[in-house]
Amino acid sequence: QVQLVESGGGLVQAGGSLRLSCAASGPIFSIDTMGWFRQAPGKEREFVAARSWSVGGTYYADSVTGRFTISRSTRDTVYLQMNSLKPEDTAVYYCAAKRDWRERDVSGYGYWGQGTQVTVSS
Repeated sequence: QVQLVESGGGLVQAGGSLRLSCAASGPIFSIDTMGWFRQAPGKEREFVAARSWSVGGTYYADSVTGRFTISRSTRDTVYLQMNSLKPEDTAVYYCAAKRDWRERDVSGYGYWGQGTQVTVSS
């Protein structure tokens, strides 16, 4: 069973930056795509960004394009650099992983972390 552990959340002022990390353990060769989702209070969980290990592809939600960058230098770790943060970015951010990669496909994630809180003050 793949396990995911996030870190790096916190409180930041609008316009600031945060970097989230997610470390995978277990049978990591069974996963290709690692990504990030978020859930704000009273809202449904939404996709943020994803990156493939095998092809190096990336995909972002429109709401974060140009501000967030997903990176992955090793198979078992993914980062989310968040710049120009806005109050509406406040949410619990979850790391997720799945076996395959299909660009623009936000379904099929079978592994999830516990989440890390990001709060952006105005």
